[in-house]
Amino acid sequence: MMHPKCRVYVGGHRGLVGSAILRALQARGYKNLILKTREELDLCDQSAVKTFFSKEAPEIVILCAARVGGIGINAAHPARFIEENLLIQTNVLTNAQKSGVKRLLFLGSSCIYPKLAPQPLTEDSLLTGELEPTNTPYAIAKIAGISLCQAYNQEYGTKYLPVMPTNLYGPGDNFDPETSHVLPALISKFHFAKVFGKNEVVLWGTGTPKREFLYVDDLAEACIFLLEQTEEDGLINIGTGEDLTIGELAKLVRNIVGYKGNIVFDPTKPDGTPRKLLNVDRIHRLGWHHKIGLEEGIRLTYDWFCANAKHASQARSRSKCHLHANGPEYEPAC
Repeated sequence: MMHPKCRVYVGGHRGLVGSAILRALQARGYKNLILKTREELDLCDQSAVKTFFSKEAPEIVILCAARVGGIGINAAHPARFIEENLLIQTNVLTNAQKSGVKRLLFLGSSCIYPKLAPQPLTEDSLLTGELEPTNTPYAIAKIAGISLCQAYNQEYGTKYLPVMPTNLYGPGDNFDPETSHVLPALISKFHFAKVFGKNEVVLWGTGTPKREFLYVDDLAEACIFLLEQTEEDGLINIGTGEDLTIGELAKLVRNIVGYKGNIVFDPTKPDGTPRKLLNVDRIHRLGWHHKIGLEEGIRLTYDWFCANAKHASQARSRSKCHLHANGPEYEPAC
């Protein structure tokens, strides 16, 4: 099991999930952390990844890096999404196994589950039906990563753990309305609508799809809990077990931001999957539960957004773009 003296490589440590996991590890006294920016290590480069594992010899790998985005960017670049994710996953997992890494955690996404699977989504519903068309290439890449973990465990006796988080949000998120996921995009849209005195905010879809949200620091705690206290290597969902409609979420975010205008939904735009609620019975039985409620988490995230002018200005530059209100909600890791 993982402990503070282990050499731990966190892939994608500057992204939403990676930075939260890094904070949690440092708070626990982990000092042998191996961190590489995208400029220092391109995970799509097979030769570079091979050299990295040979030189650094990590004992534990936590793979958060991925190419991600909402409905619009997925639809515009499906080849990029499947190609880059397949390259990242294959390069890291293959070289981890070849270099003797026995323990690895692979971050997936709840969009791997069939579009119309029974709710809440259990781990064994994987591959039982058709995927949501708007993010199929991305989902297939993530399913391939899960299968690769399972194959290595079966053939080589490794303990590679694929975890499936629900929709994530929190400090360090991507607030660009063109490429971000629903919750940070809502924060950005309502914030700048308030700043510029807009009478209404137009959101994609009908507002009826239901989504579940987990504060990213809770996810980090779950991942470290699984690595430190269990030897699990089967697929595990990580979430809250609670959801709400996009319309309800929009009203909640509007109230927290303090925007007084109207919310208008554009039903000509896609909704995405009708519902994505994870069954979290398995991780609850292991002893982990989330701690931060949705309203508290949104307030913490909005406070962070307001305090970080760089991120706010990036979002402002795209404030006239449509909001991609649904999609494969995952973290912008790489």
